[in-house]
Amino acid sequence: MAENRASEHTSQYTEGTPCWVDAQLPDVEAGRRFYGELFGWTFEEQPDLPAGAVRALKEGEPVASLAHKTDGRLPTVWTVSFATPDAEALCRRIRAAGGQIVAAPLPVGALGVTALVTDPEGAVFSLWQAGDHPGFGRRREPGTFAWAQLYTRDTEAANTFYGDLFHDALFGPDADPAFGRAPVSDVFPAEMPPHFLVHFAVEDLEAAIGEVTRLGGRVQVPPFGTSYGTVAVVTDNQGASFALLHR
Repeated sequence: MAENRASEHTSQYTEGTPCWVDAQLPDVEAGRRFYGELFGWTFEEQPDLPAGAVRALKEGEPVASLAHKTDGRLPTVWTVSFATPDAEALCRRIRAAGGQIVAAPLPVGALGVTALVTDPEGAVFSLWQAGDHPGFGRRREPGTFAWAQLYTRDTEAANTFYGDLFHDALFGPDADPAFGRAPVSDVFPAEMPPHFLVHFAVEDLEAAIGEVTRLGGRVQVPPFGTSYGTVAVVTDNQGASFALLHR
């Protein structure tokens, strides 16, 4: 769809809108090579980012970040961040609704404030209170973020939690849905923990899958149809899972 491939230079996001994604990797340089070749990303270092972290650019616009995983016990993973004007207040609402605060709100230089939280079932996500960095410069076009799918064991409870937490982003008059909910067992083994799966748009799904395997990644779930497009779940060459989405 042409509208999904159009560049979006978005400066503000409604609270609860996915506004950024980052990967925690054992080897950031290997990540640069993998995603640079797969999505055509270039990279830049920023003084306000943690040591070794880089920001990924698509045609000069920010689309993601890669950071060094400081603790080998932590998962190698892509994490989605949801926009908020007040991370402290949103953390209080998350805790009151049964979620947990993994890392309390923390300034990232002048870029903004981040926090790491979970929903009541343990699915991990981040919050982003924008400073100088509002979020994606491009999205919903090839090589950029397109969708975040929550795989959960209780979709009704998830709908209640996120519907209350992010009502305007999901159901308001200016809603711009980029976030869905589905049972874990629809795609993954039933024992898979609840989690968010970050989706990146591609023009040619089969060609993108071929590139993933050529670069040392693997296919976790072959292509399947969804209400928002055709999806394949893959991992990079360090084990971080993500999805390729063709609309």
